[in-house]
Amino acid sequence: MTRTLVIANQKGGVGKSTSVMNLGVALAERGLSVLLIDLDPQGGLTAAFGIDSYDIRRSAFSLIMYSHVSLARVMRPVRSRLALVPASIDLAACEIQLAAISERAHRLRMSLERSRIPFDYILIDTPPGLGVLTANGLVAADEVLIPVQCQYLAMRGVRALMDTVVRVKNNLNSSLRLAGLFGTMFRAESPHAQEVIDELRDVFGQKMFKTLIHYDDAVAEAPIVGLSVLEYIPRHSIAQGYRALAEEIAGGRAN
Repeated sequence: MTRTLVIANQKGGVGKSTSVMNLGVALAERGLSVLLIDLDPQGGLTAAFGIDSYDIRRSAFSLIMYSHVSLARVMRPVRSRLALVPASIDLAACEIQLAAISERAHRLRMSLERSRIPFDYILIDTPPGLGVLTANGLVAADEVLIPVQCQYLAMRGVRALMDTVVRVKNNLNSSLRLAGLFGTMFRAESPHAQEVIDELRDVFGQKMFKTLIHYDDAVAEAPIVGLSVLEYIPRHSIAQGYRALAEEIAGGRAN
């Protein structure tokens, strides 16, 4: 059975797209079939795979806006056992174009339900903010995975997102649950970063994953050459961190 996870945080710059790419590669390394969906109009995940979001005929926009467009026509194989539904600049207009459409938050879910292509995992990348694209991700998913930058202000975004998750669960997707949270851009030498992690563990308990993704310039360098960190520097601690996080997620547990 497919596990569908939406990676969300209303704050930008917390490592959503980077985490989606590297978790997807890590899960595929484990022999699992994975689909990545880029719902961010900025197209960071799409660009990381070397695809120009300004030059795409069919994209996540097509999947959401047009009921006749199938997943098979939109997705692209990007690695062995790994496929991508790319983002296009058209996604920026979704908020306006979906305004008059009924069940506008269910569009992605309905498209995925029409598909008969089997995947072990679907990972959905969302834009910053809590608009209609993030809502589509939350309604389409079974679980929410939250990357949290190890800074105090980043925790404020988590509270807002959790409020939204509760509203979506109560009104739009009763099966939605929290898969867990994980720290990103962690600096071991920073007492402040450790304080943030300790507070998150106090609040979320076992829903806070053990794995921390450390800060390193290599994370930014890898997409420049169209590679994940796991491919660019496979033995690096960050690559091992994403593999450990994938193992925690695949085990269905946090902490």
